[in-house]
Amino acid sequence: MNRASFFSPQAGRVIDAPLRTRARFAIGDVVRHRLHDFRGVVFDIDPVFANSEEWYQAIPAEVRPKRDQPFYHLLAESDDSSYVAYVSQQNLTGDADGGPVDHPSLSQMFDDYDNGRYQLRPGLAH
Repeated sequence: MNRASFFSPQAGRVIDAPLRTRARFAIGDVVRHRLHDFRGVVFDIDPVFANSEEWYQAIPAEVRPKRDQPFYHLLAESDDSSYVAYVSQQNLTGDADGGPVDHPSLSQMFDDYDNGRYQLRPGLAH
């Protein structure tokens, strides 16, 4: 299998990843966590786990996700706060029917909510 490497600021190291992965969600999609009561907008995708080892080990072993799947950076909201979340693909489900997300950083990255998703502002793609 072809592999690629990228530097992850969260992990503080170079991450080895498959050249191709199958991300179920795209930047701008609205998603909901399967286990916890929050939802958010995808603003970046890592092809495999690319956060710190401390972060990974802090997840209880019985619910710890596999590393070899896409992980999503979300502008997340719950009933009482807004924050940035990092979630494995296995723990997300689509939530386009849930309406717009209320996060203070949305307007910095995305244009208006339309047809169940947000459009990335021009010039922000990498």
